[in-house]
Parts: sequence; structure tokens; C-alpha cells
Amino acid sequence: MNTTVWQVARRPRWIAALLLALAVASGFAALGQWQLSRSVEGGQVTEEQTETSVPLDSIAAPQKPMPSDTIGQLVTVGEVEWVAGDYVVLSGRSNHAESGYWVVGHAVTGSGASLAVALGWVASADAAASVARSLDDTPPAASLSGRYLPTESPQQSDFEAGARSALAVPELVNLWTRAPDGVYSGYVISDAAPEGLEAIDAPPPNNEVSLNLLNVFYAVEWVIFAGFAIFLWYRLVKDAWEEENAAPDTSEP
Repeated sequence: MNTTVWQVARRPRWIAALLLALAVASGFAALGQWQLSRSVEGGQVTEEQTETSVPLDSIAAPQKPMPSDTIGQLVTVGEVEWVAGDYVVLSGRSNHAESGYWVVGHAVTGSGASLAVALGWVASADAAASVARSLDDTPPAASLSGRYLPTESPQQSDFEAGARSALAVPELVNLWTRAPDGVYSGYVISDAAPEGLEAIDAPPPNNEVSLNLLNVFYAVEWVIFAGFAIFLWYRLVKDAWEEENAAPDTSEP
């Protein structure tokens, strides 16, 4: 009597084999899900509280490297002293996609440490130079707050003419008239700009999520293994059915 594949599959031994295959496939599927979650977690920037303002001294110290998790942190510095004669104009600085100039000041904190501060932006070089001169007589507000960023690499194009475009703290130290007693490795973009300057656009750090493609590949592999476990069970059942329903060999010996 001929049997169908379904009838063979309903036998206890094959039902037990199916349960085992499903258990194996579930394990593979779980591993695939885990790998997929890792692919997102690996490329995800930790959600940092950069938008909650904290005292600068709580995240940074003079003469110490800037920790990576403090990049872009909003900070308060408290009362500072502005050093006359240490205002520097940087060229080629954009603000809302418009190229112009930054005016950078030398602030001395209450602890005596020096801090570079990007005070504001203006489109004209003459206007930037004029503001820098006026700040010697009328310094910015003593209270300082803003976004803390890492120093940039020095760019010395047209260095002999005195043109600078990078806010490089080590370079500024060599230009300051007052020898600093400890220097912060990063700089602050001030929230408030002095008269004659526009506030510099300082958006929060980019927290986009990227995928780890290797982990995605592993996740796909585990899904394939899960499907193969079910297929293997079906293949074994079909082989058993074909063996049972094979035509007897009637050829003469």
C-alpha cells in the first residue's frame, strides 16, 4: 500500500524529529536576531547628555587630553577674565553655510587656567579686525557658557601674512601675550556673541546610527541555517517515503 509524504511525516519518530528541527531552527533564529541587534549597537553612538549644560571643570582639566565623550558638551565656565591683545581673527569659517571670519579670545578662568573661546562670526575681514580691536577696550561679558569642542590641527597656509583658519589651541598659545598657567586642550564656542558679531552656529554632535555589515552578514547566515534545519527534516521524511514506495526489483537474477 502506497503512503503519502504527509502520512510518513505524521509518524511519532518524524514528529519528534520535527520538534528537534524546530528547536534547532529557533536557536539559529535567536542567534540571527542577536547578531542583527549587535550590528546596530556597534554603529550606534551612545546617547550622550551633551545638551545638558555642566561646569567645564567637571568634564575637563587644564593640561589634560580631551576625553572623546565630552566632545560637543554644553558647558558653563563661570566668571572669566579676558586678556587684552590676545584676540585673533580666523578666516574661512562658515556660519549657516556662509563663509566669513571668527574672532577668538583668550579667557582666564577662576582657577587661572587659559581657555580659547570662539566669540562670534562676521562676514567681513575688516569688521572682524575692528571688533577684535574694540574688545581690547570693551571685553565680552565676564560670564561664559557654550559648547566645548576639541582643538583643530594647525593650518599654516599664508602663515607669513598672519592669516589663520584653524582654531588650533597650541598655535594660539604661542600668540597670546600672557603666558598661560595651564591650558584647556579644547575650546568653547560662546553662546553669546559680542556686539558686532553673530553667534556661531554650534549644533549638537552627530548621533547617526550606522550598521556593522559583518554582523548583518552573520545574522543572514543564522537565518539560512534555521531554514536548512527545517529543509533537512523534510528531506529525510521524503527519503523515507521514497524508500517505502520504491517499486520492487523484479528483474531475474
